[in-house]
Amino acid sequence: MARSLRWIALALVAVLATALASLPAAWLAPWLERQTGGRLSLGDPQGSVWHGSAFIGVAGSGDEPLVPLLPGRFRWRLSPLALVGIVDATVQNPRALAAPVAIHGSWRRWQVGDGSIALPAERLAALGAPLNTIRPSGQMRLSWTDLVLARSAGGLQADGRMRLDLTEVASALSPVKPLGAYRMRFDWQGGAARVDLKSLSGPLLLEGRGTLVDGRLQFSGQAWAEEGEEPRLAILLNLLGQRRQVGNRNVIALEFR
Repeated sequence: MARSLRWIALALVAVLATALASLPAAWLAPWLERQTGGRLSLGDPQGSVWHGSAFIGVAGSGDEPLVPLLPGRFRWRLSPLALVGIVDATVQNPRALAAPVAIHGSWRRWQVGDGSIALPAERLAALGAPLNTIRPSGQMRLSWTDLVLARSAGGLQADGRMRLDLTEVASALSPVKPLGAYRMRFDWQGGAARVDLKSLSGPLLLEGRGTLVDGRLQFSGQAWAEEGEEPRLAILLNLLGQRRQVGNRNVIALEFR
């Protein structure tokens, strides 16, 4: 009898191990949706939870298909140690990531290795207003250091520094191409980040600062044209905000509340 019970137990363990080893990658899609408040999901997931691939997309409304947000497919390897609460993973995507990114920690807290990712500005229109009106184009690269992510009752928390570089920026609303190059810095502390924006080159110049709290941006800044470029940028500047006189400079107030 005892021998029979041992064989039954071993058989159950084998069945459970087989089932866990073949968990489909699609199981990760609802998890990503929950962590991002439904903003992002996995498209065309292939493979398993432990070794799979998918593209990251923005969910459409109703029956609309998932729209790819980032170039290429993300491939991952996740150690089975995750079953006992230890996260050891690697994510790669040669078209988007400068190098594979290592992730270590637990299911509640992750240390993300330093890295950077390319973000084509054209796909930002999928995120809705006002980006779908401005229809930006150009190249963006988001880099990060000392990044720690943690789950809490209030959602996903972050600590670390990020930098977003935007180059060759253009808009469908302006014949001026490019409009300039810009840099945004994010200093994350928990659920909020301090945001700083500055121009690297023109002819459209931007600056400002604010905070990003639970996905909501509060920002105060200004935009203006380089000397001699005001007539060519007038239409776009008028769409960005209200005109204001600051010293001897005519600027556009950029306010997001």
